[in-house]
Amino acid sequence: MVVTSFNGTAASDAAANSRREAPPSDEEVVRRLCAGEARLFEVILRRYNQRLYRVARAIVADDDEAQDALQSAYLRAYTHLAQFDGRSSFATWLTRIAINEARARARLRGGQRPLDASQAGMGTAPEIAETAPAAEDQALLGEIRQLLERAISQLPEPFRLVFILRDVEQLSGAEAAALLDIREPTVKTRLHRARGLLRKQLSERLGAFVPHAFEFAGARCDGLVAAVMGEIARRKA
Repeated sequence: MVVTSFNGTAASDAAANSRREAPPSDEEVVRRLCAGEARLFEVILRRYNQRLYRVARAIVADDDEAQDALQSAYLRAYTHLAQFDGRSSFATWLTRIAINEARARARLRGGQRPLDASQAGMGTAPEIAETAPAAEDQALLGEIRQLLERAISQLPEPFRLVFILRDVEQLSGAEAAALLDIREPTVKTRLHRARGLLRKQLSERLGAFVPHAFEFAGARCDGLVAAVMGEIARRKA
C-alpha cells in the first residue's frame, strides 16, 4: 500500500512515471534518429505499417507489390529524414512518400495488373470444415473481408485511394485532401463515387446468393424427410 505524503510526493512520482512511459512523439523520434539512434526507426515502422500498407495497396492493387513499395518508402524516408522540416506532420510527410513510391511502381508496371479469376469474381467458396461456432464465425468474417477487399481492389485508383484514406484509415476530408494535394470537395466527390461503386459491386456479387438464402437441403432435408416418413409409417402400423 502506498502512503501519500502531505506534499503529494507519491502522486508526483506516479505522474513522472506515467510521463516516462508515454510513447515518444514522431518529432522526438525523428530528432533522436537524426542524432544517431537508428534502432528507434522500429517505432516508426510499427506506428505506421498498417496505414502505409493500406495506402500503397490502394494504388498498386497487389499485396506483394504494396509490401515492396512500403519497404522502399521506409528506406527512402529514413535516408531523407533530415529533409523533414515540420511544415506538415510527420505522418503526412511519410504517407506522401509511400504514395509517391506506390504511384511510381504503378507507372512502371504500366497500369493495374489483370485480375486473376479469384479477384475478378466471387471465385470458389472455400470449404469450411466442421468447427466450433467461434471458429465458424471467424471463417465467415474472413470470407466477408475477402469479398470486401476484392471489391475495393476493383475500384479505379483515385476512388480507391480516397476510400482507403477516409473510410478505412478514418482520416478527415481535410487530411486526405492535404495528402493527395487535391481540394476537399474533390475528396468528398470521389468518396461518394467510391461508396456507390462498392454498393453496386457488392449487390451484384451477393445477388447470386440471395436465391440460396436459408436453404434447407442436403443432410438436413434428408433427416427431416426420414423423420416425418418414419412417423407416418409408425402411425399407420
